[in-house]
Amino acid sequence: MKTFEVDGKRILVTGHRGMVGSAIVRRLQREDCTILTATRQEVDLIDQSQVNAFMHKAKPDAVVHAAAKVGGIFANDTYPAEFLYENILSSANVIHAAHQASVGKFVYLGSSCVYPKYAPQPLTEDSLLSGPLEPTNEWYAVAKISGIKMCQAYRRQYGDDFISVMPPNLYGPNDNFDLKNSHVLPALIRKFHEAKAADAPQVEMWGTGTPKREFLHVDDLADGVVFALKRYSDEEFVNIGAGSDIEIRSLAKLISEIVGYSGAIVLDSSKPDGTPRKIMDSTTFHGMGWKPSMTLREGIESTYQWYLNTLQQAPEALRA
Repeated sequence: MKTFEVDGKRILVTGHRGMVGSAIVRRLQREDCTILTATRQEVDLIDQSQVNAFMHKAKPDAVVHAAAKVGGIFANDTYPAEFLYENILSSANVIHAAHQASVGKFVYLGSSCVYPKYAPQPLTEDSLLSGPLEPTNEWYAVAKISGIKMCQAYRRQYGDDFISVMPPNLYGPNDNFDLKNSHVLPALIRKFHEAKAADAPQVEMWGTGTPKREFLHVDDLADGVVFALKRYSDEEFVNIGAGSDIEIRSLAKLISEIVGYSGAIVLDSSKPDGTPRKIMDSTTFHGMGWKPSMTLREGIESTYQWYLNTLQQAPEALRA
């Protein structure tokens, strides 16, 4: 397997202010490398000329493309054009510019939503494009699939060492806690916290509570990304998961315990559930020697503590 030495290298992390990008920056700070970043005001990733100019000037040895427009079921359903357009263009521009700048290693972050809605569980890498997507997030999924395929195409045609990694549902510091646009775990943290503060008798959550999801703390994901940056080199993308999943209603109970909320949890079954189950088969990556370090409880506890600290010190960072 071809390896990549990060010591002494210049590594560009796109989306460095987001949950995933900021975690990757934190992890790379433990390496002997120079970390390159740029804000959206400095480089608009959907503007090809700006991306080309920045890449030519910055001259990175490696790129980790963590920038993406993300959100939960409501956001995907409400803004399908934005999710498709912005994610396709930004990824295409960064991948092509990296090729033109002769970047030595490129890591593209996908999403477990690229898998078909009814693909056999656990999800294996070869089930991509084997069936229809989950309708509630197909726009984002199509954009992510295009990025995966673009990395494969540039690898196949030009020999570029461009790889893709597939994380499950992520959570942690710098997550989006907006109740309309966030994913389920941060939304539940906020709901239970506010219900506890208001002494509310119950908390309502979408769906039946029966779907099962796999969750990985973003710091574990960042460690996996750096591991892949150094040691993974293949046209096939690779799953980076925790290897276990949990029912959403059990997740809600766990979060309510951690937050200290003792009221009722009411399920609104008229709202969509999304994909029935999503757990990834991470056998390939785990077999290379990488494993996550945090349990789900430990990760949620640390995330809730971050939420409390941020609520007190910089509430605007929660994007309320």
